Amino acid sequence: MTRDRERWFEERTFHHLDFKDIARLVEAKEQQGLTLSVCLPTLNTAGTAGEILRLFRTELMERFPLIDQLAVIDSHSGDGTVETARAEGAEVFFDDEILPHLEPGRGKGEALWKSLYALDGDLIAWIDSDIENIHPRFVYGLVGPLLADPGIGYVKGFYERPIKDGKTLRPSGGGRVTELTVRPILNLFYPDLAGMIQPLSGEYAGRRTVLESVPFFTGYGVETGLVLDIYQRYGLMSLAQTDLEVRVHDNQPIGSLSKMAFGIMQAVFMRLEDNGKLELKTTPSTVYNAINPSAGGYEVSQTEITVVERPPMIEFSEYRAAKGYDSGRAPD
Repeated sequence: MTRDRERWFEERTFHHLDFKDIARLVEAKEQQGLTLSVCLPTLNTAGTAGEILRLFRTELMERFPLIDQLAVIDSHSGDGTVETARAEGAEVFFDDEILPHLEPGRGKGEALWKSLYALDGDLIAWIDSDIENIHPRFVYGLVGPLLADPGIGYVKGFYERPIKDGKTLRPSGGGRVTELTVRPILNLFYPDLAGMIQPLSGEYAGRRTVLESVPFFTGYGVETGLVLDIYQRYGLMSLAQTDLEVRVHDNQPIGSLSKMAFGIMQAVFMRLEDNGKLELKTTPSTVYNAINPSAGGYEVSQTEITVVERPPMIEFSEYRAAKGYDSGRAPD
C-alpha cells in the first residue's frame, strides 16, 4: 500500500461500536441541523422487510429520533411487501412513478437514483431489504462517520458474509462477486480503492449533496459506479467504511451471480474508458449467454442485460425545484 492508501485505511475504517451511543448521534445530528432518510429498495421481500422496518421505527425513530424519514422504494412487489411496509409506518414510493416522463430504466440502481427525488433527508442511508439478522447498527454504523467528520461524504458497510449450504450456515463464503470480480478490478485499475473491503455491500449512506452530484448506473452496476464516481469527484478521503460484523441473507445461485457480474463489468468498462484507463475497440455485448444442463446435455439461454447511466439528479429542473434549489436555496 502507498502511504495515502495506508492513511485512508487507518483513518476511514470504523467499527459500528464506535457509534453505539445513539443518543450522542441524535445530538450531533440536531446540532448540525441535519435530517436523515433511511430507504429500503424492495421487490417481493415481505418476509424480511417488515421486521427491518419495525426495528428501525421502534429503535431509531421512537426510542431514539435518529431517523427522520423511513421509506421504501418499490418496484411493484406482488407478495404483500407494500402493505407490510405501510403497516410499519414507512412511506412507500414506486420507482416508475417518479419522473415518469423519462424512458424507464430497470433494476436496483434505477430505484435508488429515483429515490433521491422522493427522499427528504440531508443524509440518506440505503439498506437492503433481505437482511435476516437486522440490528440498529446497520443504520448508526453508517451514519456515524458522516456526523463525526464533515469531510466524509459516503460510507460503505462491510461484514462477514455467511453462506447457506442447505440448512447449514457456513461462517464465511459469501460476497463471491466482490472477491472474484470487483476487488480484482479495483486492484488492477484503481489501487487507491484496494482497501475497500466490500465495495458491493448493499448498505451505504451519504450526504445528499454528494449523491445528487454523481451519475447512477441502473441494475447492479450502481454500487461500483458510486464508489468510482465519488472517488473521482471528491477524492479518496471522502470515502469511509464501517464494520457491521455479520450480515445474513439468502445467497443467490452461481448463475444469478454470473449475470450480476456481467452487468457490473459493463459499468466498470464504461468508467475505465471515461477515466482514460482503457480504450475499447468494440462495443461490449449486452446479451448474456447462460449454459445450463438439459436432458440432452446442455442448452444455451440468452438474457439481455443492459446497464444505463443516469445523469446526476441535480441536473433535473424538477428535482432542483422540488428541493428548493431554484428558489434561492443552493446545494451545500
